[in-house]
Amino acid sequence: MRDLAGQVVMVSGAARGIGRAVAERLLAAGCRISAGVRDVSRAPVHDAVLAHRYDARHQGSAAAWVGATVARFGRVDALINAAGINTRATLLEGPDDAFSDVWSVNAMGPIQVIRAAWPHLVAAGEGRVVNIASLSGKRVRNDNLGYAMSKFAVMAVTQEVRRLGWEHGIRATALCPGFVDTGMTAHVTKLPRDQMSRPEDLALLTETLLRLPNTASVAELLVNCRHEDML
Repeated sequence: MRDLAGQVVMVSGAARGIGRAVAERLLAAGCRISAGVRDVSRAPVHDAVLAHRYDARHQGSAAAWVGATVARFGRVDALINAAGINTRATLLEGPDDAFSDVWSVNAMGPIQVIRAAWPHLVAAGEGRVVNIASLSGKRVRNDNLGYAMSKFAVMAVTQEVRRLGWEHGIRATALCPGFVDTGMTAHVTKLPRDQMSRPEDLALLTETLLRLPNTASVAELLVNCRHEDML
């Protein structure tokens, strides 16, 4: 297993939910964290944390965040793309602007961060990218097509990172949870919250993915809190 002490990990969406749990878990493992958040006052407070404003909707935000990370820590070893939104956008009703909104954050956001950090991941020699996707990126089980489309795209992005990065030692994983007890699922009433996966469990899995050597790369990891046919 790889030692994570001193590794520089960029975590988007680190103010809450899965991103916050991942940042705190990796801090405990000895990582240095660059927290990309829309409100820096909500980022984890720690000597090993750089809090930087990051908003996937704004062109140039990813590059500025990566630049600040390298200026502070001198390198980037891993990216955790956890920022996301769950805007409702259906096939027959739209609205069309909702499709654009969820696409810009959930799909283009990771692309922009990966693109900006790519030279540093190559230089790291064993760079890691973990994209928080969703089981909605593997199948469609409700009418929120916009969200599913964005997460299907995340699956494709992850495959491309693996393809382009393999010879550089970069390994990428799409982590695909079902219902997780976070603010994003606050509207869900068909499943009790105590039966949902916990952000802390996803954080543990993320740490494990970062620790795996290049010879034990996981392309996608599906995590569910209820029985579902295997995908």
